[in-house]
Amino acid sequence: MSTVEESHVRIPLHMPSAGEMLFFFVSGAIVSVPFALVFETLASALPSSISSPYNEVFAIAIVAPFVEEFGKGYPLFYRHGETKKSLMNLGFLVGLGFGFTELLEYVFILGVPLLVRVPFLFFHAFTTSILAYGVANKKSLAFYLLAVFLHFANNMVAIFDTSGFLVLMPFLLAGYIFFYLYRKTPQEQIPY
Repeated sequence: MSTVEESHVRIPLHMPSAGEMLFFFVSGAIVSVPFALVFETLASALPSSISSPYNEVFAIAIVAPFVEEFGKGYPLFYRHGETKKSLMNLGFLVGLGFGFTELLEYVFILGVPLLVRVPFLFFHAFTTSILAYGVANKKSLAFYLLAVFLHFANNMVAIFDTSGFLVLMPFLLAGYIFFYLYRKTPQEQIPY
């Protein structure tokens, strides 16, 4: 097992096992989704006197990105000994688990076509990985806010774009940022 020495403390280098990766995927579904649902339900009840589309903007475009990105990113703060790249991989898995559960909800409960929801499956994985990059590089708040902004832009377009074409723009931007950060991230241990 590799180790990294910092001052006088030796921290073993940890690469997540398949079971740990599955745990992070499942945590995106069974921890992050209920967390988001509770706070989004509370937020949607607040502006009941506000007319549409302003109530949708408040609940879906403003509250949901803050809550969902926090809920998805929360498990990433408790990893020690990870490499920067492995933390981004775990972020991707948490976001994928969240996106998969949301996909099932939209397709089987709300009747949205599967192909319409597939980009959002990966959108959640991209934004959670972006946040994981921030956690790995001690810039959590900045990258959390970037993930929130991308999510906000995505949800605003989803509310107001009747053509369905513009919704791809935030998805493509999030994907570009994810791949850029992933390529530049070394397989080195996160300094603690």
